Amino acid sequence: MELEVKYRKIIHVDMDAFYASVEQMDNPELKGKPLAVGGSEVRGVVSAASYEARKFGVRSAMSGIQAKRNCPELIFVRPRFDRYKEISNKIRKIFHDYTDLVEPLSLDEAYLDVTQNKKGNPSATLIAQEIRKRIFEEVGLTASAGISVNKFVAKIASDYNKPNGQKTVNPDEVEDFLEKLDIKKFYGIGKVTTEKMYHHGIFTGKDLKSKTKEYLEQHFGKSGGFYYNIVRGIHNSEVKPNRISKSVAAEHTFNENLTSEIFMQERLERIAAELEKRLKKYNISGKTVTLKIKYSDFTTQTRSKTLPYFISDKGLLFETAKELLYQERMKDSVRLLGISLNNLNTEIKKTVVVQLRFEF
Repeated sequence: MELEVKYRKIIHVDMDAFYASVEQMDNPELKGKPLAVGGSEVRGVVSAASYEARKFGVRSAMSGIQAKRNCPELIFVRPRFDRYKEISNKIRKIFHDYTDLVEPLSLDEAYLDVTQNKKGNPSATLIAQEIRKRIFEEVGLTASAGISVNKFVAKIASDYNKPNGQKTVNPDEVEDFLEKLDIKKFYGIGKVTTEKMYHHGIFTGKDLKSKTKEYLEQHFGKSGGFYYNIVRGIHNSEVKPNRISKSVAAEHTFNENLTSEIFMQERLERIAAELEKRLKKYNISGKTVTLKIKYSDFTTQTRSKTLPYFISDKGLLFETAKELLYQERMKDSVRLLGISLNNLNTEIKKTVVVQLRFEF
């Protein structure tokens, strides 16, 4: 007698070059041209790049100066977050026509659990196709999607046929799919960990799978157990519709680099006031204050302090950030300062998800 295998049906929808695509949609003169949202050829950092710009190596988080070097014809556009949020809300309404189990990761991507869905459609693949078609027809933008048994595989799959494509990884294909994958394609494994894995002879999922759990924990610490599981398709994180932020932050990039702590202190006071507004809007407080410092060479440093009580007041935020500012000397001039608060007073409520057998 065969045991019934139970799986979730998870879709990860990722908009294609979202900010840049919105700008090209709203201004037809920008269509087909290399475009960067945010930054400038003198200052700032690229928030998003159109596919035309990406061909020249322009990427998000790249300095405006470097982006212009890579692509002399690059057009810079100031971000319009209110507009992006407006479009994002329209897209989320489409998602909710299919399921209430929608977990937004940002304005341009979300997980959907369609194991049981409002359309009664047993095929997650067909649901993803329909959602992408509706986004194009009703909003005017293209989206890509990944479909699989868990969030981890669905996230990787959504990047597989970008832009304007989708990929389904069926339950019996998961391990083979992950074994053939370059380790740098694994979601959550960044550049530093990738280099470390290369050093240990781990270049593909198959290489990772050949290592014992003990070996991975010995060389990668607590993350070793996570790597051991994900390469075997084990990832039980649920789609959480009411995803609670782990931190709240405010930061500012300066027009000119700052070299004096006195000037930095003045900016931190304003940033603390902005952070207080955000915290009070959602009635959030926290215990751990983190100061973020980005230097003129684009290296980033963080300094943190955990208090014995919850705070949200701008005065306490500022005083703690100021203490962290003077904790050690600055190694260079500063282009960005930020304050974040985590270890929040929010509680994450776990929900029980029923897993059913299904067809992809």
